[in-house]
Amino acid sequence: MRLSNREIGKWMVVLLLVFCEKALGSHVVHKKLQESDSNVTIAVTSPALKAVYHFRPPSNWINDPNGPMYYNGYYHLFYQYNPKGAVWGHIVWAHSVSKDLINWIALKPAIYPSKPFDKFGCWSGSATILLDGTPAIMYTGIIAKNDSNPNNIAWTQVQNVAYPKNLSDPYLTEWDKPDYNPVIPIGPGVNGTAFRDPTTAWYSPEDKHWRLVVGSKWDLKGQALLYRSKDFKKWVKASHTLHAKRGTGMWECPDFYPVSAKGLLGLDTSVMGKGVKHVLKASLDLDRYEYYTIGTYDIKRDRYTPDGTSNDNKHGLRYDYGNFYASKTFYDPAKKRRILWGWANESDTTDEDNMKGWAGVQLIPRTLWLDPSGKQLLQWPVEELNSLRGKQISLKNKVLKAGGSMELTGIKTAQADVEVTFDVSSLDYAEPFDPKYMYDAQAFCKINGADVKGGVGPFGLYVLATSDLREKTAVFFRVFKSEDKYVVLMCNDPTKSTLAPNEYKPTFAGYVNYDLTKSSTISLRTLLDHSVVESFGADGKTVISSRVYPTLAQGDNAHLFIFNNGAADIKVTNLAAWELNKPLMNIGA
Repeated sequence: MRLSNREIGKWMVVLLLVFCEKALGSHVVHKKLQESDSNVTIAVTSPALKAVYHFRPPSNWINDPNGPMYYNGYYHLFYQYNPKGAVWGHIVWAHSVSKDLINWIALKPAIYPSKPFDKFGCWSGSATILLDGTPAIMYTGIIAKNDSNPNNIAWTQVQNVAYPKNLSDPYLTEWDKPDYNPVIPIGPGVNGTAFRDPTTAWYSPEDKHWRLVVGSKWDLKGQALLYRSKDFKKWVKASHTLHAKRGTGMWECPDFYPVSAKGLLGLDTSVMGKGVKHVLKASLDLDRYEYYTIGTYDIKRDRYTPDGTSNDNKHGLRYDYGNFYASKTFYDPAKKRRILWGWANESDTTDEDNMKGWAGVQLIPRTLWLDPSGKQLLQWPVEELNSLRGKQISLKNKVLKAGGSMELTGIKTAQADVEVTFDVSSLDYAEPFDPKYMYDAQAFCKINGADVKGGVGPFGLYVLATSDLREKTAVFFRVFKSEDKYVVLMCNDPTKSTLAPNEYKPTFAGYVNYDLTKSSTISLRTLLDHSVVESFGADGKTVISSRVYPTLAQGDNAHLFIFNNGAADIKVTNLAAWELNKPLMNIGA
């Protein structure tokens, strides 16, 4: 990820002082709080809103997860981090290790600006385990063609490699950046100001070459530039892109990996052949969301071709329809699974970030696999999260009358894991589906939130709520009838999540590819962590994450409800909710 050239220059001119209004992490530019809002500001910046079991440093700004990997018994997470403040700037590769993806040991930064080839920045990248078992990190370095005048610098992005200094160190604390960097300089036909975020490399035993992709663009044509190497030192650009698409803009943080056509097991990044599909994901700088396609990779032609089962543009499939960006996957050989990490930035103001001293979390790592239909991916929180489950409450076969709600008591719910299954039998009440919202579920939910009465739904959860529902964040389903099928919509409505007047409270939504005529039940799992709401619909078919900042519903004052604002009764066939304990070990940097 990156700032514009103008902003980079400004950053250098003020000698790396923090200047930007959350330039890397926002969907909008937030308004600053007024002095008259000071009492609410204090509530919004309360330590009680700090995430506890989601990965984050104790303080300061974080963004992209970089080069996650499993090596010699430890999970390694590198991530973009500002050791000097709660807004973007001074970025280094922070480094933490874990045995279980839940409890983390913080180490010193692995990579930081120190050489001519990364003097002005060490941006995102990926890790690859080489054939001899050595980990290698590829990352984007920021250089200047002429830095004698900081007011007139031609900025360039290049790709560098780093290796552990001591493989016997179980934590891989020290990393070496060889002087032969950059290993992928700018070449002909490459936009040097839009050339970043190299992927994990894959290896072909047929031609004994490594391959990787670097994100780029040409005008508004997003590109996955392909490079090959025999030794991981000298890389040659292919004459064609792996894949490109007009009108999509810059492809940040691309990811390219195989998935098994059948079953739940993950695949090493270099696996090819029969029974294997491939996924290409890009984070689109144009709208700050991520999109992926599923397709076929021909390694002989070095071409990736989407299957055509989803759009190959901003109307395509997304890992997460909420506050989620710059994700990265890796293969976990210990449990034979592919794991997805993603970053959620703050959605309050920069003033508030500076006051509270922290910004950003990594969302719960998710196991990822191909849906049996072959048309989308499924995601689920890693099983290790269940180790944090504590006190539990449960509910079975409870009918929620039309317009009704019910509070769930017996546990603290500011830090909780809630699983609920709804039975939707009264489909005759389903409203007609308006096709103008076919590609914009978010627009519909923005107009028709949780409090707007419907036919079948809205039904779901009120989370991080006050007892009188003055504050609440709603996660819900709503069902419509189209010409030949039922359409299931999943929404996150935070419009009443806080009494603070200037918070950014975007409504998020996505459709759920789920056939209610084959099964009348649909599930919802929601992870609550003070200011994080992370929801998985229909066993991981649709996922929505958001950041919310209640002023009253904090800590012990946070309540949990099930609700039904539709015309048809809904049955809660099964509900289980757990308090989640704090991880035992410190997390973050």
